[in-house]
Amino acid sequence: MFSLLPILVQLLFFSRAGLMALATIFWIWVLIDCLTKESSEGSDKVAWVLFILFVPLIGALVYYFVRRPERVKVVGH
Repeated sequence: MFSLLPILVQLLFFSRAGLMALATIFWIWVLIDCLTKESSEGSDKVAWVLFILFVPLIGALVYYFVRRPERVKVVGH
């Protein structure tokens, strides 16, 4: 039986369009996470949102690996 799964995996992970789609989905997910879960006290939320918007992939990666674990430890979500 012919399966489309190997073809879809190859297209998604090994093509430029697939990588761009994954990066875009990650960027949107991080932006939504920041907008909905970051504390509104002070200007941290605004600064992170601007950073994620103006430096898209790098900003999303920095937020995800630096700020998010710190926030999760404090808040416990």
